[in-house]
Amino acid sequence: MHKIELAVFDMAGTVVNEDNVVYKTLQKAINKKGYLLTLDFVLEHGAGKEKHQAIKDILRMEEGYDQDEIAKEIFKNFKKMLGNAYQDLSVTTYEGVEDLIDTLKKLNIKVALNTGYDKNTAQLLLDKMNWAMGIHYDILITADDVKRGRPDPDMIFEAMDILQINDPSKVLKAGDSIIDIQEGKNARCGMTIGVTTGAHTREQLNSAKPTYVLDSLVELEEILTSE
Repeated sequence: MHKIELAVFDMAGTVVNEDNVVYKTLQKAINKKGYLLTLDFVLEHGAGKEKHQAIKDILRMEEGYDQDEIAKEIFKNFKKMLGNAYQDLSVTTYEGVEDLIDTLKKLNIKVALNTGYDKNTAQLLLDKMNWAMGIHYDILITADDVKRGRPDPDMIFEAMDILQINDPSKVLKAGDSIIDIQEGKNARCGMTIGVTTGAHTREQLNSAKPTYVLDSLVELEEILTSE
C-alpha cells in the first residue's frame, strides 16, 4: 500500500466543477482590451496560476514582452467580472469525489486544497458546494497565503507545515494542469497526478511526466489501496 499521508488537491477542474467559468471570464477580461485570444490559449498559458500572474504570462506569450500596466488593469476588471459571474453560478464537485475523501479519511490520509485563486474566491466556491473544513478537507491554502505561487512549491509546503507532515515523499499532489504537476515535482512529492477533468488534455498532462494521468480523481482509490 502506498504510504501517502497527505493528498493536496487543486480546486477548479480537479475537485470543483465550475465549468471553467474563471478562465472564460479571464478570456473575456483580456479580450475586452482588444485581444482575440481563444479559451484554449488562455488555459494553456494561464491554468493553475495565481490570476494576476496568469494574465501577465498570457500577455507575454501573445506579445513577446511584458505588459505589466495592462495586466494590472485587466486583473482589476477580471475580479469585478468574476464576482458578477459567480452570483448565479451553480458549483458542484465531481461524481464520486466526496466518497473518495471519505476513503482517504479511513486511510488516515489528510486532505489539503490549494489553488491559484485568492482566499475570497476559493471560499465562495467551497460555500456553494457546502464543503466545510474538518469534514471535506483539513486545510485550504490559496495564493494569498504564500509569497510565491505555482510552479513554486510554497503552497504545498505551507499545507505540510500546518498539518505537520514532514516528508514530501508521503505527499500526493493532484491537479488538472501542467503547473499542478510541476508544483508537486518541485515539492518533491512522492506522487503527482494529472486529471483530465479540467484545463489540460491527457497529452498536455503527460508532457509534465506525472506519476499517473487519470480520467477521474476517483481512480485514486484503487491506486492508494493497491499492494
